[in-house]
Amino acid sequence: MNDPTPMPHTSWTPDGEIAAGQTAARPTEDALIAAIANVYDPEIPVNIYELGLIYTIDIQDDGRVKVEMTLTAPACPSAQELPVQVQEAIMAVPGVTDCEVETVWDPPWDPSRMTEEARLQLNMY
Repeated sequence: MNDPTPMPHTSWTPDGEIAAGQTAARPTEDALIAAIANVYDPEIPVNIYELGLIYTIDIQDDGRVKVEMTLTAPACPSAQELPVQVQEAIMAVPGVTDCEVETVWDPPWDPSRMTEEARLQLNMY
């Protein structure tokens, strides 16, 4: 006979189902970096992580993430959209419960913050 007891609600993530009352595992820094690496400054053909625009990624045990980032210049035309794109990319990572992105100007960005790969892509070696 059918059991009238309701089944616990589960939700699906790319890693599989999570039972009701459970949360996804704490996001890893590597997963967050991979998500951020999908965000590009529209004027520069290198992702913002390789450009050195991400200063800090702080991950709390409850899945909250805080990012401190900068821009190549205070008058950057993408100043409004890049932090929003970073937040959206991070929120898509399993285990992230909230994300705050703060734009900081100290220390100022300079090309020395770029990875070797970014320098090669931009012919700045």
